[in-house]
Amino acid sequence: MPHYTASHWGVYEVSRDDDGHPQIAPFARDPDPSLIGLHQLDPKLLESRVARPSVRRSWLEQGPGASPHLRGKEPFIEVSWDRALDLVASELDRVRNDHGNEAIFGGSYGWASAGRFHHAQSQIHRFLNCAGGYVSHTASYSLGAGHVIMPRIVAKMHDLMSQHTSWDVMARDTELFVAFGGVPAKNAQISPGGVGRHRVGPGLRNLAKAGVRFINIGPCSDNIDPACEAEWIQCRPNSDTALMLACAWQLVAEDLHDQAFLSKYASGFERFLPYLLGETDGIPKTPEWAAPITGVPADRIATLAREMAEHRTMLNIAWSLQRAHHGEQPFWMLVTLAAMLGQIGLPGGGFGAGYGPANTMGNDLPRIPGPTLPQGENPVSAYIPVARIADLLLNPGAKFLHDGTEQTYADIRLVYWAGGNPYHHHQDLNRLNRAWEKPETIVVHEPFWTATARRADIVLPISTTDERDDLGYASQEGFLVAMQKIREPYEDARSDFDILAALSHRMGFGEAFTENRSASEWLEHLYEGTRATWKKLDIETPPFDEFWEEGLIDLSEHARSCVMLSDFRDDPVAHPLNTPTGKIEIFSEPIHSFGLADCSGHPEWRPAVEWLGAPDRDPTMLHLISDQPERKLHSQLDPSPHSEAGKKEGREPVFINPGDASRLGFSDGDLVEIHNSRGRCLAVAAVSENIMAGVVRMSTGAWYAPLEDGLESHGNPNVLTLDIGTSTLSQGCAAQSCLVHIRGPVNTAPDVQAFGKPIFG
Repeated sequence: MPHYTASHWGVYEVSRDDDGHPQIAPFARDPDPSLIGLHQLDPKLLESRVARPSVRRSWLEQGPGASPHLRGKEPFIEVSWDRALDLVASELDRVRNDHGNEAIFGGSYGWASAGRFHHAQSQIHRFLNCAGGYVSHTASYSLGAGHVIMPRIVAKMHDLMSQHTSWDVMARDTELFVAFGGVPAKNAQISPGGVGRHRVGPGLRNLAKAGVRFINIGPCSDNIDPACEAEWIQCRPNSDTALMLACAWQLVAEDLHDQAFLSKYASGFERFLPYLLGETDGIPKTPEWAAPITGVPADRIATLAREMAEHRTMLNIAWSLQRAHHGEQPFWMLVTLAAMLGQIGLPGGGFGAGYGPANTMGNDLPRIPGPTLPQGENPVSAYIPVARIADLLLNPGAKFLHDGTEQTYADIRLVYWAGGNPYHHHQDLNRLNRAWEKPETIVVHEPFWTATARRADIVLPISTTDERDDLGYASQEGFLVAMQKIREPYEDARSDFDILAALSHRMGFGEAFTENRSASEWLEHLYEGTRATWKKLDIETPPFDEFWEEGLIDLSEHARSCVMLSDFRDDPVAHPLNTPTGKIEIFSEPIHSFGLADCSGHPEWRPAVEWLGAPDRDPTMLHLISDQPERKLHSQLDPSPHSEAGKKEGREPVFINPGDASRLGFSDGDLVEIHNSRGRCLAVAAVSENIMAGVVRMSTGAWYAPLEDGLESHGNPNVLTLDIGTSTLSQGCAAQSCLVHIRGPVNTAPDVQAFGKPIFG
């Protein structure tokens, strides 16, 4: 009987070769397995592992706050576990006693493991709650604006994600699929908690076989499966809202909008309409108005509006569109446009937000709750939107707005980070470097010597997913996986749970944290709790010992077709939305009442601070798109051969239009420098017709590797991206609003030193 493991990019089968070495193979029931996870055990990864507890020399010799400017520059000293734990416990006690728990920031991003017990975010938050609380964060870098705007106009993003119209329904009923920003199957290799069966690639191909017509709108043509044979409408980055507004204007001009639907299911269209028609600002949002903004011909915009109205149309939006300055607007306008078409709640019509960013959307499995480690209650109310970490550290005591409320940045003395890598996720890394010098102490749990670990004061080595037992589960992926340990932990690595249990005992709340259970006892406890919950849902499962032996529970028999918001359409009184009016809010009275200078009560065109249409733009600058990588999850497994195979000369490629490359004087394969006022990095030019003129694209995920002069040598675009909030409403990540210069060819190529281990001594 095979054993299994689960990762965010899929379930994998585990076996042993003749010498007893573990082998990982694709899951037989996955129609489109990801290759990323096959490299989890590659020996190359061991070269970057953290072997033993390590303390930055100045901090160890002089105490908290010593020489913070030397973080990432001076040697570490390896210490025993007892000494490391004593140091961390003592420092936590010092900070909470002298400054209060509001001086502790508990950083975590939740992607460290697909396992539900050894889930670093749950573990560290549970621990810090037991310790009296911490300053927390909300939302995500991926969806910061969406998490705020969508609940106010239609529904929470998590609720929408779990009820997207399923692929089988679209194959049967959709006639036209319009994708703003593509449907990038590379992003859909993952799902929090682990993919069961990869569905996006097969789903798109099935739609194409069924005769669905695809239109892909955006600066890139290769972010949708080639089988779709999508028409590519080249549209400037950050201008999609203007395009949607012009389509909406055309619908009204030709009386193609569904006024009956708007009257019954939406609220505030009559307050949005004067803006659309130009009665409030003197600017009708016509196709002729939108054409110079978007770069899309006016007649194509008008025809697009008619095509949407004439067919059963699914409008889809990539999450990347809301990772931009004023990122709330394209999401809000997409819902408004879908409401005007009147197809929301109909099979094959409506909107997606979105198909492609993760495997979940379009799944035909219902959301079934699974094992979850309780985190407890946080006594500290202070928080930040997750993308505002540099603002928090640089501006203690400053006020900021978020979702209609005024908040205050706490004065952080200690950062405790487990299960995340801010030097991957965050923007303007040179600014983050300055912010990172502010805390007195930074403690990091890490399996690898990432840029974040190298810039910590205390680094505690963490075991990886394959080095411990766990339960793998994602609520719509259809499998509960017995993740049996594949190999022993590397060197002195321990699990987050074992570390935090030892700390909690030192700090006097060991029983509250562990509840007197070992890790194995917690697994059985969480499983049996899930088993009891599922029994109430008529899902029968075996006792824990049988499950652990069998290795897998398959829930695919509970699959059922889904049409998003069909209950709401069938009876909006019995099934109202969780908005103030119970309807789709084209005009939001609460948002209007906030009086924000950068987000009014209805969707509107607001130009980004950096984009190709900026009146003061240097005409030689290009718009940088920093998308998700194809060969890793965020920055995970970047040292693997699979990730390395996607690079050129050990650096990330930057894709550029042939005309732009020719104009700038370099060719495919040349080393180039990308720069702006925030930073500089090296990359290798990849000349491609798939990128529109004026735009370049470089994926995130390369481990941050700056040289002494500040030049980033590996191809990390976040030395260039803009660190501002999307708006004062959501304060999300605005990475996709970014202008850069490129020069090349660069004749000298410094070594890339992103991997390996730091200096000790």
